[in-house]
Amino acid sequence: MFEEYEKKKRKEVSLMRSIMDYGMGIFIILVGLFFLFHQQLKIEFAKFPSTDIDKFFGGMCLVYGCWRLYRGYKKNYFR
Repeated sequence: MFEEYEKKKRKEVSLMRSIMDYGMGIFIILVGLFFLFHQQLKIEFAKFPSTDIDKFFGGMCLVYGCWRLYRGYKKNYFR
C-alpha cells in the first residue's frame, strides 16, 4: 500500500517537474532569441548600444533552454 502511494506520488511530481521544464525551456529559448535578434527586429529594450555580450547571453540562453527541454523530455528526476 505504501509503495503504491510512493509510486503515484513520484509519478505526479515527475509530471509536474516535466511540465515546468518544458515551460521554462520555451521561455528561456524565447529570451535567447530576443537577445540574439533584437537588432534585426528593431526592438530597443535598453538605452545602451547592443554589444557582443548580448549575443553571448542569447547563445547561453539558447543552450540552457534546450537543456531544460531535454531534461523535461527525459524525466530523469529520481535516478
